[in-house]
Amino acid sequence: MQTLQRILDGLMRRYKERVPDVDKVISAMIAEGLIRRDDEIENDHIAFRTIGVPELGIASLEKIFLHHGYIRKEYYHFAEKKLDAYWYAPPHPSLPRIFISELRVKDLSDEAQRIILSYTSEVKTDPVPALDLDDAAVVDHFLHSGLWRLPSLEDFRTLAAESEYASWAIYNRYYLNHFTISVHNLPEGYNDIRQFNDFLERKGLVLNDSGGKFKESPDGLLLQSSTVAGMIGADFAGGENQRISGSYVEFAERRVLPEFAHLSPGEISRVHRREGFEAANANRIFESTYSSQTNKHS
Repeated sequence: MQTLQRILDGLMRRYKERVPDVDKVISAMIAEGLIRRDDEIENDHIAFRTIGVPELGIASLEKIFLHHGYIRKEYYHFAEKKLDAYWYAPPHPSLPRIFISELRVKDLSDEAQRIILSYTSEVKTDPVPALDLDDAAVVDHFLHSGLWRLPSLEDFRTLAAESEYASWAIYNRYYLNHFTISVHNLPEGYNDIRQFNDFLERKGLVLNDSGGKFKESPDGLLLQSSTVAGMIGADFAGGENQRISGSYVEFAERRVLPEFAHLSPGEISRVHRREGFEAANANRIFESTYSSQTNKHS
C-alpha cells in the first residue's frame, strides 16, 4: 500500500500546484478552525477523464489501480455527454474512491473522430502493461506525461464546439480532474453541503450551479457540489497560448444509511454511509470545466 500511497501523493502534489482553488479552500478551512492540517481532510474520491479508443480509455488506465487493489464497481452511462464511467472501491477505507470516465468517441461527428484519432493513433499499444506498476515514480511520471503530441488550438476549438469533455481530455490527458473533500466528517455547522457551500461562497469561491449549487441523489443520501474550474494558460502546437479550463475541487456529503440511523456519531464509520455515485449528480459535476460555468469567473 506504500507504493499506492506514493502514487496518490504524486497526483495530489501536481494537482495542488495547478489548481489554486485547492489551496484557497484548504487555507480557508484551517483559518476557520475546521482542520489543523490538510492531511486531516478525508478525500472522498479522485477522478480521471479518458478517451475511448483502442489501447487507451478506461480499460488501459484502470489496470494501474486494479493492480494496487482497487475493485471495479458500478457502471454509469451519460447519453447526453457521450460518456461511460466506472467507480472503483479502494483496498483500504483511508484511501479515496476512484471515478474513471471515458469519451464514447464513436458517438461523435466524423470530424471530431478524425481529430481525436489523429492524436490518439500515435499510441500503438496499451502503454500500461509496459510500466513497472510497483515503481511509484514510474507510474507518477506516466500519469503526468503526454501520450500524444500537443494539440493545435484549431483542433481544440473544433472539439470544444462539440464536446468540451473531448477538448479537455485531448489537452490534459490523464491529468487529475478533481479531488473531493468529505463534508460529513467536518465540525457541526459545516458538515452538511448547504452549510459548507455557504462557507465557500463567503470565502469567495465560485460554485458550479448547473442543476443547483448542490446535486442530490434521489434517495437523498448523496449530496455533491464543486467549484468552477479555474482558467489556466495553455500552450498549443502552433505556439499559440490561450486560457482554458483546468481542474476543480468537489465536495461530498454521504449521509448515514437508514438502517444505521440509531448509531451515535462516534460509532459511525465509512461503511455506515451511502456508497457509490449517482449518474444525475455526476452529469452536472462534469460541467465544472464547461464554458457555461467557467465564464462565471471574472
